[in-house]
Amino acid sequence: MKTSETIHPDKVELKSIASVVSDAGSMLLGSISSYREVQGAYLFQGGNASIMIQPVNEQIIRIKLLLDHQMDLRSTIAIQQEAYRSVNVSLEETLEAYRLVLPELTAVVHKNDGRLDFFNAAGELISSEIETFRAARGEFGSRRRMEPGTHIYGLGENTGFLDKNGESYELWNSDVYDPHVPDIGSLYVSIPLLIHFRYDRPVYGIFLDNPGRTSFDMRSDHEAYTFKVNTGTLDYYFIHGPELKDVVSRYSELTGRIELPPAWAIGYHQSRYSYMSQEEVMELARTFRDKRIPCDVIYLDIHYMDEYRVFTFDPTRFPNPRKMIQELREMGIRIVPIVDPGVKRDPNYLPYREGVQRGYFCRKLEGELFIGDVWPGASAFPDFTEEEVRSWWGDQHSYYTELGIAGIWNDMNEPSVFNSPSKTMDLDVVHGNDGDAKTHRELHNLYGMLMSMATQQGLKRNLQGERPFVVTRAGYAGVQKYAATWTGDNRSYWEHLAMSIPMVLNLGLSGQPFAGPDIGGFSHDATPELLARWTQAGAFFPFCRNHSVLESVYQEPWAFGPEIEEICRKYIRLRYRFLPYLYTLFYEAYKTGLPVMRPLILEYPHDRNVYNLCDQFMVGSSLLVAPILRPGTESRAVYLPEGEWINYWSGERLTGGRHILALAPLEVMPIYVKAGAIIPELAEAEQHWKPTLDEKAEIALSVYASAHRSESSGQWYADDARTYAYESGSYNLLTVKVKSGEDMLSLQLKYEVEGLPTAKRGAASGVAEQSQSAARETLALNVKLMKFVPRDIFVNNSSDQVKLTEVGGEWKYDSETQELRLQVPHTLIDKKIIVKG
Repeated sequence: MKTSETIHPDKVELKSIASVVSDAGSMLLGSISSYREVQGAYLFQGGNASIMIQPVNEQIIRIKLLLDHQMDLRSTIAIQQEAYRSVNVSLEETLEAYRLVLPELTAVVHKNDGRLDFFNAAGELISSEIETFRAARGEFGSRRRMEPGTHIYGLGENTGFLDKNGESYELWNSDVYDPHVPDIGSLYVSIPLLIHFRYDRPVYGIFLDNPGRTSFDMRSDHEAYTFKVNTGTLDYYFIHGPELKDVVSRYSELTGRIELPPAWAIGYHQSRYSYMSQEEVMELARTFRDKRIPCDVIYLDIHYMDEYRVFTFDPTRFPNPRKMIQELREMGIRIVPIVDPGVKRDPNYLPYREGVQRGYFCRKLEGELFIGDVWPGASAFPDFTEEEVRSWWGDQHSYYTELGIAGIWNDMNEPSVFNSPSKTMDLDVVHGNDGDAKTHRELHNLYGMLMSMATQQGLKRNLQGERPFVVTRAGYAGVQKYAATWTGDNRSYWEHLAMSIPMVLNLGLSGQPFAGPDIGGFSHDATPELLARWTQAGAFFPFCRNHSVLESVYQEPWAFGPEIEEICRKYIRLRYRFLPYLYTLFYEAYKTGLPVMRPLILEYPHDRNVYNLCDQFMVGSSLLVAPILRPGTESRAVYLPEGEWINYWSGERLTGGRHILALAPLEVMPIYVKAGAIIPELAEAEQHWKPTLDEKAEIALSVYASAHRSESSGQWYADDARTYAYESGSYNLLTVKVKSGEDMLSLQLKYEVEGLPTAKRGAASGVAEQSQSAARETLALNVKLMKFVPRDIFVNNSSDQVKLTEVGGEWKYDSETQELRLQVPHTLIDKKIIVKG
């Protein structure tokens, strides 16, 4: 714990605006005297240094500072080479500047000092540089203008509110057990993406691709922001919008998009540090089933291992893991064990002996093996920067897959080292880096992501087509390709519940759509009310796990008695009702990079009320969730954006563009549905995820009817939920369009992709039996809150109209709930269904 000695005046470095300005003035580059083109990149030579400008595609340009004036096209492993596309480029020269013109974006290099400005195709200034500077020995940065009304988003995992203007961060993956407070500048996941937003200007992003220590300062100068590197030189990507969604999507294309997770991975997860024995795990699983609380995953923390050796089970605590895992699978529950990077120093332990003999562990320059203390004591650490080592590490996971395990939890992979002064690997450790050797100081932030990459790819090789699941504590840009992330060792504090929302929202804007906090808080002791409120909110986070520390009170859903248990059951079951909708949103993330859980600004970028709104959030574009974030609170202000909204619980219609007071007794969390929304839902929550397309599962497309004339659309994505067959087109993507009138409502269903056989055809060919994934012969639609009583329902058949019931369909109207339920045969897909009042 720190004391007041920390702020002794002799120890404090006084800061001023001048501290972020270069010690060499704006002449770091010197005047630009010439340029040359090499392999589609342009090198502009200055008196002191050069800058390389490389078009990536029509909307992204790469900028690299080169001190030796030599062209260098190398990039980190975070960059997807598929993002590079051929671009029509022209170079124009004036007396004052060079203009590199792309169809949508122009980079202007000022000849007198090398400053770099960006303009859009209309000639509008998007971003203006003040200077490129040298901050100190080996440190370089860029200072760019930031006008009044600017909002800053992204920057990965950080504490504080949604808008990062006025904040300052150092991105350096750190094991921060205590404290998690707003002025902590470094946490576990470093994603150096800054998104610059002004309501009246095009949105843009800056991705600073440097896995060493980087910093972003939006605090020291109200008229400018600064980004800086501690090692190497500046290497960043300018990403043009013009909209916020465009920047997020283009950044995720640059660094890679999420693979579809196995559907069970988006169910409810239960963990504790630790469930201490096989008997305790089985009793836990039986309790979930007996209490009819859905659960798909139970985690095993470090005590499952034999003296904390990875790739082992303790023979006393877990005498028969294979039997345990098989019994749990029969109950629909998966085991996800923890795997840390530290390999116990033990010559009798095969992974350690093999790693030493093959030279797979990290070493100092002189050849000394780096040994650090973690849970097993003295341990060696694999050099994940080498492809051969990643392959070896991934193959070790056959130990787990042969037992029936398909998910792994990567922890302590910042990496965290107990005995090091830096609390991580010694900074002078040298990584092989596939032939381009660099120190740990230069590559630190990549370590955790590369571990997850090795883990995920190893699981894929061993699972014979089944999708793996990996969740990691540490990561860098591009981590979304390999793993989900959670927000680390939070506390059972109301403040941490509130803080988890902007943390996950900014992770989503930073390309990581699969994230969430430990529900209930990891450390400290949860209270009954806190667990209830956190479970309500957590049911709508993309990653949904309850996790607690060794010495804390237990916080399973039933831990605090019947009242809290019933609330937890209600909201976990609600998550499972919405799983088809969530799964569709994960498909959208896979295709576009847009997050599952969204800040309102992503959907309503022109509404100034939402620019720093982060105590409520959207799930996709249709659900608005407003958690209770303080104890003893039974009402709260909720902001509803423009349009018409429906209270999920009461059906009350509300006009948006205003704040409302929402009543929220302990058993209620305010949820609102956008009128016109089409949401695929399960009729009844399952106890665990079952294949979406199982004909026995009652899934309906719920249409939340508008009270006004309107048009809307929605989609439902479905595949086998467990394999990679979707990559070759084996999936269905159904679009539903709805048009509301005074006493008429029309529905039109269309398969954008119909890659699955129907149940009857599948059964005949054997496909449905083999894949357990067949499209439905009949689709269920529930039109909720009909504003008129339906008189009859017709189907447009060419120029004729026939009654739905005459062509194999069914319908029923419930006047009490104002709900119209339809059964639509597959043969009516692509035809318009008209409901008349």
